[in-house]
Amino acid sequence: ASKPTPSAHPLASRSHPFFPVFPRWHVLCLLSAEHNNEMSCVVCLQSDFHFEYTECDVLGSRWRVAVPNKPDTCTGLPDPVRGTQCSFSCKAGEFLDMETQECQKCAAGTYSLGTGVGFDEWDTLPPGFFSYGTDMSAGDVFANCSNSTWVPKGDYIASNTDECTSTLTYTVSLKQSGTVAFEYFYPDSSVSFEFYVQNDQCQSTEAQSRWMKSTESDWSSHYVELSKGNNVLYWQTTAFSLASGSARPVLLRNIAITGVAYTSECFHCKPGTFSKQAGAAHCAPCPANTYSNKGSTSCQSCPGSGACEPRPPCKDSDYFYTHMPCDANGQTQLMYRWIEPKICSESTDGAVKLPASGKMELCPPCNPGFFSSNVSSCEPCPSGSYSNGTACVQCPAGTEPILGFEYKWWNTMPSNMKSSVYSWEYTWEVAGDYIYTTPGDLDSNYMTLTLTVPGYRLTQSIAREMPNNDLAKITFVFETRCSADCMLYFSSVEWNNQEVERWGGTREKQSYSYIIRRNSSTCFTWAFQHTKGHSERQYSVDFAKIYSISITNVIGGVAFGCRHCAVGASHTDESHMGGACVPCPVGHYMLNDSSTCLSCPPNSIVRTEQPIGVEACLPCGPNTRSNQDRSACVSDCTLVLEREGTARYDFSPLANVTHFRSGPRFTSKGLRYFHQFSVSLCGSEVMSTVCVDNVTKNKREVRGHVCQATVVPSELRNQRVVSSQPFSIGDTLIGVTTESTLDHISSPQDHFPADSSLPDVIFYYRSAEATPACKNGRTTTIRLRCDPSVSEDDQLSLPSTCPEGTCDGCSFHFLWRTRHACPLCSARHYKEIVSGCIQGIQRTTYVWQEPLGCSRGVPLPAQKLSACVTLDFWLKFGVFTGTVAGLLLIALSCYFWKRTRRLEYKYSKLMMNAGERECELPAADSCAIMEGEDADDDLIYLTKKSISSKIKSFSRQRTSDGFDSVPLKSSSGMEMEMEMS
Repeated sequence: ASKPTPSAHPLASRSHPFFPVFPRWHVLCLLSAEHNNEMSCVVCLQSDFHFEYTECDVLGSRWRVAVPNKPDTCTGLPDPVRGTQCSFSCKAGEFLDMETQECQKCAAGTYSLGTGVGFDEWDTLPPGFFSYGTDMSAGDVFANCSNSTWVPKGDYIASNTDECTSTLTYTVSLKQSGTVAFEYFYPDSSVSFEFYVQNDQCQSTEAQSRWMKSTESDWSSHYVELSKGNNVLYWQTTAFSLASGSARPVLLRNIAITGVAYTSECFHCKPGTFSKQAGAAHCAPCPANTYSNKGSTSCQSCPGSGACEPRPPCKDSDYFYTHMPCDANGQTQLMYRWIEPKICSESTDGAVKLPASGKMELCPPCNPGFFSSNVSSCEPCPSGSYSNGTACVQCPAGTEPILGFEYKWWNTMPSNMKSSVYSWEYTWEVAGDYIYTTPGDLDSNYMTLTLTVPGYRLTQSIAREMPNNDLAKITFVFETRCSADCMLYFSSVEWNNQEVERWGGTREKQSYSYIIRRNSSTCFTWAFQHTKGHSERQYSVDFAKIYSISITNVIGGVAFGCRHCAVGASHTDESHMGGACVPCPVGHYMLNDSSTCLSCPPNSIVRTEQPIGVEACLPCGPNTRSNQDRSACVSDCTLVLEREGTARYDFSPLANVTHFRSGPRFTSKGLRYFHQFSVSLCGSEVMSTVCVDNVTKNKREVRGHVCQATVVPSELRNQRVVSSQPFSIGDTLIGVTTESTLDHISSPQDHFPADSSLPDVIFYYRSAEATPACKNGRTTTIRLRCDPSVSEDDQLSLPSTCPEGTCDGCSFHFLWRTRHACPLCSARHYKEIVSGCIQGIQRTTYVWQEPLGCSRGVPLPAQKLSACVTLDFWLKFGVFTGTVAGLLLIALSCYFWKRTRRLEYKYSKLMMNAGERECELPAADSCAIMEGEDADDDLIYLTKKSISSKIKSFSRQRTSDGFDSVPLKSSSGMEMEMEMS
């Protein structure tokens, strides 16, 4: 078996596992002496170095080189010599002497496997293995990881538990394709554990297959095929618990490799075995009444006068009893067995005999929730039915199964329970009415019993009986009998192994209950220790008994009864639990103690946390609506506010899942980590954010509207970050409003001082999961603040006084600055600007009101152009119009003046004719000028007057007798004057 030791220089091992290391220490010594003028160079002894082969070249040849066990400690190493051909190998029972490069037989007391090598003893780090710690710190903080290595623990080797990366490597050269197999114990998901292989082309195992699945409470095995040539095996761990001492190490044992060409040393025989002759391929076990130590060539008789000590007489404590499984006739039997290894004698005087097997008796009934499928086995009842351990009965309409586990009959070990002990011998045994601890090999061993539960879920009717968000309860009845300092431990393994309670000494039959408040896969463990002292069967009569175990509300549990229920989940939601309530229509609730369904008010939901009755209907908060199945309140990403006019909001661009981080944090060793938050603001009928724990291969996911996880930047497993410890901080949307308080949740304004008159829109969320620190669950508020200058959509910030988003660990507050938080633009957000008339064109431009307080919505109208007339045109037009109007006015004045003169003349002539014939009317043929006649032919002026005369005539006043003097012209042209009274 080949176990070439890798280069002792850690840099060489980490940079390239196959890099040949040639003797250079004498060169370093000479160079150092040249610079320092003096140096004491120690010549390497044979114990200070070992030999290794370099890589095989294309011709199949290689070199043998000397590698110091500790670098820079000595000089004068042997020069490299040509090594054996790469096809060279040794047979089983032989090893390769690297100094002579010839196969030698293994000495007596040792063995070799030929083409296989195994490591099952870990008192020290075996040759060929190398372990080192890597600093994962960031910035100027550097951690000391020199002690973060894998530590041999005898039967196994354990990893580190701090934030450093601890790597265990083994380099092996395979002559043919082979395999590697090992057992591991990986109980803590806060530790990353990966195994990968790098071949001689530096090709590593695929990243997906590197991750190791975590183990619940027992060892698991792993198997990988290896290619021909050089292979480097890597076991690597990193703890991400971020709390000192909280993580549990990974354990390795029984590493076996096949396909090797040779081994450079032989393996010592284990205690209790021997190899008498050289060249043994395996070790033989010692005969009875003999013993051997490690690496023995023969077995020795038991000490004492050349003879073995007599075995003590057998006592009642040297055997145990158990119930056999039911046979085909439905009968069982009590059986007795000796404790192995058997060290007592039945033939000695006073020794007890192994009791005869008990008589055949009927098997006990099945446990509640199970039925007897045949006379020899019990099966769980079908979905929607229950049983008391006999026949299954269908739940009536309007009821739901009561799911869980109840074990009170112990004819066989339940499928989800397992017993073990750290020495891997006997432990708990079934005994019909109870399960109990059998005597072990060592009294100091922990005899463990584990019960695995996948998770928990409340139904509506169960919720009213579980106060303070309690998910489930486990109850068990136990008893202990102790003659020394025995102890019974009860622990709950969720994230870490958490001890719940312990009982010391003798305890009478009693009951104990434990409340479960975290919904995750859980392993409940009972461990019994006879004494802390290292003694062999001194207190074997001590025992612990468990009579019954009952646990409620288990996902995948069986039903041992039914109860009335209200509908808050569909058949699909509860089918994986093994049953579902007979449903009411969507949006209906069920009356108490009946199957009558009534409708909830509009825009309300049916909450599983509410009791049966009208209280099951919960109205949705402000600006939210119920989804289609009336199980949750959601926001459609729109909002309308009546504030100095109608303001409309559209948050749909923010509906996608958004991720953001807090500032960097550092552990005591300098490991940098962040708190990453994921937000699904609105617009989804279901919670769409997912926070994962990707440390182990069996990933765990947490869903919610808002969730948090701890991420560590890392190149581990070729992924960018490692995410761990996820939890939800917002399962339910409470409401959307501009108020700073809603449903007892506050969003303090002083966390995010405002610099705008626009109100912040606040989304309120609540998570019902209670913790010891947050007994009422967690809450989250997200303030949306209008900021048109922000172009990105993920500008979320945390309060300056709470850099992790929360000051108390229960209330989280975030500010989201985005242009999408502004009201939609409308006509009242812009104004128009009208330009002057330039060359007959006038422009109307629209601009936003300042400061801009809107986004999207109505766009700005395009610029408008219109024809116009300049001032010069209107001035000319006014002058022309005024001139025309003046001329027209003068013409009209002349016209009317002339007409007035004509009327005056007619009147004068009429009055003259009237004076000649008093009391007579004028004749019809009067000489007066009639309408339409031309006065120019009939009017004769006797003389022409000058302008001055005309003025005088116009200005002539009436005479003193009251008559006006009117000049008349006679037909003869003489002027006469006539007075008229």
